[in-house]
Amino acid sequence: MSVRQKTTGSNRTQDDPPARPARRGRTQAPATADTVPNPERRQEILEIAAKLFAEYGYKATSIREIAERAGMMGGSLYYHIRSKEALFIEIHDRALDAAARRVRAAMASHTAPWARLEAACSEMLEIQLNAESLTLPIMNNFRSVPEEVKAALVKKRDEFETIFRDIVDALPLPPEMDRQIYRILLLRLLNTADTWYHEGRMSRAEIAMQILAIFRHDAPTTQRTKGTTKSSTKAAPKETPARKRRAAA
Repeated sequence: MSVRQKTTGSNRTQDDPPARPARRGRTQAPATADTVPNPERRQEILEIAAKLFAEYGYKATSIREIAERAGMMGGSLYYHIRSKEALFIEIHDRALDAAARRVRAAMASHTAPWARLEAACSEMLEIQLNAESLTLPIMNNFRSVPEEVKAALVKKRDEFETIFRDIVDALPLPPEMDRQIYRILLLRLLNTADTWYHEGRMSRAEIAMQILAIFRHDAPTTQRTKGTTKSSTKAAPKETPARKRRAAA
């Protein structure tokens, strides 16, 4: 009898290796422009997602909608991003980095603490009130994101606030004034500018000067208006001989 006996009901011999089970699942998709990492394509996706997040908010923006706006399949989007959460964090961080660069550039030509504060306030107002800016709407999504995402956002915001922490620390404030509360109030005012600012009565630069005057907590000797300098204090009337006699009496 041959060693290679056939088993009952099978065409496989005894010493044949066991048959491998057929693989199940999806087959490898052929590489396309949307499944190959591409920095330019990824930047386009980031810009599209940023506009959707700003317009509809974090919760109402889906991966499918981002993919549709980018003209690609939803599954292909994951060749360029890890998750919706990671995508939002990256967009948020980029917006704050851009804002930080603008504020630092605005302060670069100033050395006096109060002048640096005025420049920073003015630039923050421009950023927050610019209709094309994505910084404010992206930051306003903070309450709607998952808790694990909030932790990453807070870390980045703390990093951004070091700019104003350094400015406030350099200000000649009274010793009894708490600088942390001072900074919180200032940033809250600037970050909510879209809720109280209205075009027309004062320019953004003039409002920045008003903020500076209020947060200085002193009575300035001059008031600047549209590039001119006007005295804000009235000269004391000269004493006449009659006034002197009345004072002596």
